[in-house]
Amino acid sequence: MNRPVLPPAGALQLRRGDRGFFRIAAAFFVGGFATFSLLYAVQPLLPILAREFSLSPASASLALSVSTLTMAPALILAGSLSEVVGRKRIMVASLAASSLATVLAAFASSWTSLVLLRGLAGLALSGLPAVAMAYLADEIAPESLGFAMGLYIAGSTLGGMTGRLTVGLVADHLNWRVGMATLGVEGLFGAAYFLYALPRERAFKGEPFRAKGLLRSLLHHFADPGLRLLFAEGFLAMGAFVCTYNYIAFRLASPPFSLSPGAIGFIYLTYLVGAVSSAVMGEIAGRYGRRRALWTASAVGLVGVVVGLPDSWPTATLGLALVTWGFFGAHSISSSWVGLRATRGRAQAAALYLFFYYLGSSFAGSAGGWFYSAWGWNGVALLVGALVFAALLVALKLARVPPPADWA
Repeated sequence: MNRPVLPPAGALQLRRGDRGFFRIAAAFFVGGFATFSLLYAVQPLLPILAREFSLSPASASLALSVSTLTMAPALILAGSLSEVVGRKRIMVASLAASSLATVLAAFASSWTSLVLLRGLAGLALSGLPAVAMAYLADEIAPESLGFAMGLYIAGSTLGGMTGRLTVGLVADHLNWRVGMATLGVEGLFGAAYFLYALPRERAFKGEPFRAKGLLRSLLHHFADPGLRLLFAEGFLAMGAFVCTYNYIAFRLASPPFSLSPGAIGFIYLTYLVGAVSSAVMGEIAGRYGRRRALWTASAVGLVGVVVGLPDSWPTATLGLALVTWGFFGAHSISSSWVGLRATRGRAQAAALYLFFYYLGSSFAGSAGGWFYSAWGWNGVALLVGALVFAALLVALKLARVPPPADWA
């Protein structure tokens, strides 16, 4: 019997205005919202956890760093597994399992058990971000990919902001445990919507798992100098961003600011700047080129580090907003660029990018605590400034790297 002839993958890809495009975009908006709400909910709680469990700032940061540390290697496994069993299954399981781990973390009786559950949550969370870029690169046409990716990152941005704000406010009026449990339950609802709304893959065709093939694919990605630089960009940009937000809570809880957890939670409204930046910079990259847009975003972040140095509310807020704009602009550009530059094994390429992205989060997120303990906010700004400056240099070097022969 003759097999039916399938249309080429490009013929199956959706463009803005096509039926089903905004259903996919909405599903990823919700999925990104839930994922990053769960991941970063502990950030405004770090000073509270430090007091409750008698910890230093660097030790308290483990509540977040352990999640990104376990997430980093799991991204590669999740991305590779999705090449075999399909994209949607991995992402739905990721949201459900991480939501359940977050609910359990709210009932942790000791610091050790809390860190363990946060590590398990990070492990589970790996599924959606590892596969999201590959799903979108498969199902969305290249000319519409920047817009779709921008919406996903916008949802991630708003989720990260809302999770932090919610936990901070609940901690003020009730306690941090109720806040974490609330977010876990919300995550379960998000997983249910994602399961309902996201269509099954059309342009993707699964392949049997082959360890040697996976290794060859990973080595192929590392052989591309452009991908290596994009991996470095993710490490540096994310490290600088998480370091900034980890210790801004400690800065604002101390004199001359002396803010409550609920008031500190409102500082995460600057994430709205990131939601705008991811969409705007994605559009600019599509119109004027990714190379120009990427180094511009890094330069904006570097300006923000300097502006935020003085101990005054207006400059601290403006500096944080500029750092946020620069980071989300750089991330929206570099993450979509990975999906376009990888000529095969896109899930592995996306997973490798996110592996270094979250490795940067874990490294700088904890290292910033040593700088804060030694030199206060100026020490954190020194580390963040060095990371953003290095990201700017990487972006400038990327501008001189030619694309692969089969990439346009």
